[in-house]
Amino acid sequence: METEHPLACLQANYSLFIKPGKISGTDFMNTDHTKISVGKYLVSPLAKQQGEGYAASVSIRSGRGSATHDRVMRFSGLFDSAAAAVHYATEHALRWINERSAPACA
Repeated sequence: METEHPLACLQANYSLFIKPGKISGTDFMNTDHTKISVGKYLVSPLAKQQGEGYAASVSIRSGRGSATHDRVMRFSGLFDSAAAAVHYATEHALRWINERSAPACA
């Protein structure tokens, strides 16, 4: 029996909207590629250059106004490229969301 990819259920149940991120003048060392809306969550992955590689982190935001919750995950280890760091952070955020909110796949 073939096992379904863990994100297949999430991707089947949510529309992903990718919005271009902004890099301000003070954050020129950071690479903020995309913001992804997944249901009630806004996922913002980030790659930051550190020495010879890139560190990965991600913000998972939900709610509005005074009820806003923002979970930030920072990952150990360095990646060879900003794209690899952002990909890793995004995958982990989507898994976290899937564990908490995706309906069971049939």
